[in-house]
Amino acid sequence: MTTLEKKISTLPHELNREVEDFVEFLIEKRLKRPKGRPTFSWAGSLKELRDEYTSVELQHKVLQWRTEDK
Repeated sequence: MTTLEKKISTLPHELNREVEDFVEFLIEKRLKRPKGRPTFSWAGSLKELRDEYTSVELQHKVLQWRTEDK
């Protein structure tokens, strides 16, 4: 039995279930990672706005646009 298994075995039953849920979450999270290098195909897509907004203002504007859609 490994050190981690020993530690988990000392937990109450309900906490064992939480550990199991967390491990399943980590496995799913790892499987959902995109494979390969990012393409950055989005780069430059807002270049027409560079004279209208600073980078910080544009970040705020994008956040506003995202929240309006929901």
